[in-house]
Amino acid sequence: MDLKTYLSERKTLIDQALECYLPPGNGPGQRVVEAMRYSLLAGGKRLRPILCLAAAEAVAGNVEQVMPVAGALEMIHTYSLIHDDLPAMDDDDFRRGRPTCHKKFDEATAILAGDGLLTAAFEVLAAAATNHPAQASVYHEVVQTIARAAGYQGMVGGQMADLLAEGQPSTLEQVEAIHRLKTGALLTASVRSGALLGGGSARDILALTHYGEKFGLIFQITDDLLDVEGESAEMGKPTGMDAIRQKATYPAVMGVAAAKNQARDLVAAALVDLQPFGERAEPLRQLARYLLVRRQ
Repeated sequence: MDLKTYLSERKTLIDQALECYLPPGNGPGQRVVEAMRYSLLAGGKRLRPILCLAAAEAVAGNVEQVMPVAGALEMIHTYSLIHDDLPAMDDDDFRRGRPTCHKKFDEATAILAGDGLLTAAFEVLAAAATNHPAQASVYHEVVQTIARAAGYQGMVGGQMADLLAEGQPSTLEQVEAIHRLKTGALLTASVRSGALLGGGSARDILALTHYGEKFGLIFQITDDLLDVEGESAEMGKPTGMDAIRQKATYPAVMGVAAAKNQARDLVAAALVDLQPFGERAEPLRQLARYLLVRRQ
């Protein structure tokens, strides 16, 4: 398969779905909906929803039925970026090559836009469960999986730990623990949710969950490396900020060469998790390999 074509086709489907899930607003909420759409429809890799769809494909599931979950995951991810960019967090002026939400609008609107996207995500999930009553119990498990990954036991808790670790000496174990939560939890939930709704067996779901956990760490390691070696123009945001903020990162703790080796080892291990799925898991295989060479 050609990964570039696959990603482009899946991104188009996801963008179309997001347009439906969050149409332009009217009335008192119009400004906040405008801010929500500004960030949600700004582009990006759509990695989390694509992982969700690819996991469903790996277990021979129905991609169309999984699409609401994929859209909800992107809403949650976008909310986290809006809040992450705020002055109280990372204080970033650019995201995906254009002004961040609070720079385009204002801080209060950006906070509300993030809140709106988070709650809209669970509205989409609830509607999907209602529309598929025969699978309501599976949707409920997916909702629980995503809520745990997005909340204090996952992304929110990881963000808090990341902020507390700034300027402090960190061990590799501490860095890994932070990023399993901050970045890895929602990526893992994306894969697991696709496997659940795709109708995977318990063994399938476990194998794909293990793949998702490794994928999350690979993504964070390569993200840390891009902040050291990447180009701002390609990234759509400034690079070198982790060192300025004294963040707990893999290159800071391990060094660049060791971090690259760690990423390659994790990719090899992730590919082993996909062996039972044969050709159906080829998109997931290529996505893991892609992380080693991505430039943004």
